[in-house]
Amino acid sequence: MAYLSQTQLESLNFKYLGKNVKISDKASIYNAKNLYLDDNSRIDDFCILSAGAGGIHIGKYVHIAAYSSLIGAEKITLADFSGVSSRVSIYSSSDDYSGEFLTNPTVPIEYCNVDSRPVYIGKHVIVGAGAIVLPGAKLNIGVAIGSLSLVLGKEYPEFMIYAGAPAKAIKERKRNLLELENKLSNEIS
Repeated sequence: MAYLSQTQLESLNFKYLGKNVKISDKASIYNAKNLYLDDNSRIDDFCILSAGAGGIHIGKYVHIAAYSSLIGAEKITLADFSGVSSRVSIYSSSDDYSGEFLTNPTVPIEYCNVDSRPVYIGKHVIVGAGAIVLPGAKLNIGVAIGSLSLVLGKEYPEFMIYAGAPAKAIKERKRNLLELENKLSNEIS
């Protein structure tokens, strides 16, 4: 995988660009001025990051795997040590599918009913391959989402594993990763 050079990254004029940020030269970035990228984050091939007015905030040690997309008008947050596996879609905006309104971005807004709410992916959250995260979802610290799951616009309690469509709690997740985070923090400070 080829990454953008530091000069190329800086030319995109991000809201914030941390140290050791890696973005594939095959990723698509829209509205970089609304995109905050912290240290040691990585975005792989064929990802789409379209930062609306609310922006996208990517914390430290965050990985976004190939073919994933983060799209919408409201803020999308990926906190430190979170990860998004391949082909994950995270939306902070979604059309009304009831048939009462027209849909898609080519239609004037007065004919649409768009659900736009912030999405929060907490610290140490991992989202499995092919999962879809809808507007308003709040995944608290340590949540794990199974592959091909549908994450609805609600709050998900910490350190639980969720799977299915819609995603439901399966079991608790171990917290050993908190000790490993402390060890890493001590080594780099």
